[in-house]
Amino acid sequence: MGCHCRADRSFYYKGHKFPVCARCTGVLCGMLAGLVLLFFVKPSLVLCLVLAIPAVADGSYQKVSGRESTNARRLITGVLLGYAIFNLIFKFLAHAYAAGRLFEQKYIEKQ
Repeated sequence: MGCHCRADRSFYYKGHKFPVCARCTGVLCGMLAGLVLLFFVKPSLVLCLVLAIPAVADGSYQKVSGRESTNARRLITGVLLGYAIFNLIFKFLAHAYAAGRLFEQKYIEKQ
């Protein structure tokens, strides 16, 4: 799945359109923020899921009601979603790594 890159839902800088829409810009910024804050803040799984709700709600509301969201709202909800996605991926990878190490200690080293 990719960005729709619609001109009316994208930011412009000095007359040039961003290569991704406002929400995807926010998601990328949120992921970058997750990387920067990785060693300082460790949000819980529940908090990550809660942070994803505004983007889902905003997109769903637009679809159902036909009303357009603003690029500022898309950016903010995108940042929250990107931060949540980054942390969920990191948590998943950390658990998978720990499970692999446990498997290695229990089964492979005993042989």
